[in-house]
Amino acid sequence: MSQLMIVSMLIFFALSLPVAVAIGLASLTGIAFAGINWLVFPQQIFAALDKFPLMAIPFFILAGHLMEAGGISQRMVDFAKSLVGGIQGGLAMTCVLTCMIFAAVAGSSVATTFAVGAILIPAMVRHGYPTPFAASLQATGAELGVIIPPSVPMILYAVSTETSTGEVFIGGILPGLLISGALMLYVWLYARRHGLGQRDGEDRLPVLKALARSWLALLMPIIILGGIYGGVFTPTEASVVAVVYALALSLFVYRTLRWRALGQVFHRAVVGTAIIMFIIANAGVFSFLLNRAGVPDALGQWLGSLFESKYLFLLGLNVALLVIGMFIETSASIVVLAPLLMPVAQQFGIDPVHFGIIMIVNLALGMVTPPMGVNLFAACAIARISLEQMVRPLLPFVALVLGCLMLITYVPALSLLLRDWVYR
Repeated sequence: MSQLMIVSMLIFFALSLPVAVAIGLASLTGIAFAGINWLVFPQQIFAALDKFPLMAIPFFILAGHLMEAGGISQRMVDFAKSLVGGIQGGLAMTCVLTCMIFAAVAGSSVATTFAVGAILIPAMVRHGYPTPFAASLQATGAELGVIIPPSVPMILYAVSTETSTGEVFIGGILPGLLISGALMLYVWLYARRHGLGQRDGEDRLPVLKALARSWLALLMPIIILGGIYGGVFTPTEASVVAVVYALALSLFVYRTLRWRALGQVFHRAVVGTAIIMFIIANAGVFSFLLNRAGVPDALGQWLGSLFESKYLFLLGLNVALLVIGMFIETSASIVVLAPLLMPVAQQFGIDPVHFGIIMIVNLALGMVTPPMGVNLFAACAIARISLEQMVRPLLPFVALVLGCLMLITYVPALSLLLRDWVYR
């Protein structure tokens, strides 16, 4: 049954069916072949969605859209530019820094691409940066949206593997800072080498003035993350706090969001949530059937005989996830693969939080690699260029993130140091 399900899923992928539909049809094929009661399908859909931590997903998505529509992202850009915009290449560094700040609330790389890219891609082009370079940088920087907590893929991993959401969140902080620092260093060197960004200081606000304009917006990630790790509220409750705070700032403090525009904001959030939940529902059935067929145990035995040490296992895992991330959407990959692979990782003595960060960082690369790189398509739409134009300037960014991934993989302290300090 399991072989038939996997083969049929690949066939549906080849027919260009949506990922969630392909997974659902493969599950129905397995049910029909094995003669299982059809009631298992709706029952497992309900079981997959009936998990309290999943409540955080729609609220974080809504918070990201409210930040974009309410001008909160613009204030974050102004503050980031006041810090690093005065040096050569500072505008490109502002892009990375703003993505890092925005990601600490929005939890979505696509939302980060649109919210920050709509401001900074045109700004970089006006300051002389090549359009493909600006779009590639934005797409890669927005990847931080799923690495720096809170993050929708982190929530999905935690729910799928029954790992503490808070521990996974805090495990992503140092890896996110590592990738941010590497990207900022690279764009600074790139700008100096190619003579770019010599006018980046134009229209830059003084730090204190920018801070005065944006301090309430900057409090948002502090409140959210501080509340979670301070034990004031759970990650799910934090998502509601993020929405309420973003609404209050946009409607009553900054007054940049009109009441009549709320309908469109909520509509976009509902559509984004429905897509993710549809993937989770179908992937839940698929995972149940694979577990019922004993695939996790068989996979564990096979990988245990294939790799002699955890270091070889981690190398093989990274190669496999890199390829998978190129073709399958991140949320679907996590929900399907995490429950299957985590028991194997534990057999090799790999901490679930460390394994989760490796998986999320690796699959996040799929957002900036063709043919399924959603961040690339979003950046192309903003910059009005073709995907082919982005390939060459994108390669150094992908190589840089791969280098960071290797450090994250083989230096567990990057993922576990803060977790152990806070929780143990």
